Amino acid sequence: MMKNEQNDTMLRADNAIVEMYHARDEQAIAESARKYGKYCHSIAYAILHNDEDAEECVNDTYIKAWESMPPHRPTRLSTYLGKLTRNLSISRYRRDHAKKRFDGHEAVLDEMGECVPDTEGQSLSDQLALRDAINGFLASLPTRTRIVFLRRYWYFCSIYTIARTMGMSESDVKVTLMRTRNQFKAYLEKEGIII
Repeated sequence: MMKNEQNDTMLRADNAIVEMYHARDEQAIAESARKYGKYCHSIAYAILHNDEDAEECVNDTYIKAWESMPPHRPTRLSTYLGKLTRNLSISRYRRDHAKKRFDGHEAVLDEMGECVPDTEGQSLSDQLALRDAINGFLASLPTRTRIVFLRRYWYFCSIYTIARTMGMSESDVKVTLMRTRNQFKAYLEKEGIII
């Protein structure tokens, strides 16, 4: 099967699950769990480092998906569920670690805080503009740099883990991330997004 055919098949399956959500068919949750449960768990676990907490966030993801569809109709269910899982996991992490200041995740959040504006209280159009700018920036990056950037700031991988999986030294990873953050900040400013 060609890659395009595989993508089309996956999108049709995702659309069928989204339709189940819109029809209020509880089978949508079971299908989401079957198809994307491991994926969502890996996102939550990378942030929380605890299986039980990760599993709770994944279950909360399905509840959020149930509550948000309708009106939302995501075109890529994996991305939608992944984003819900990530946001829930970060919120749980912040809540659980409110009094304990430093951990590797705090460093990741601090690094990105230098580049990305807070979207709290922003209009939907401003949030969509930021999303489009982020997507545009990621698309402009060389593949290797994009993978390093996403592993650090989307999946919360440690510098050590990125270096090991990418065949790079830790200092190379740090330099790549620093340069990419600087490029990202400049890109957002060029797009008129104030940090």
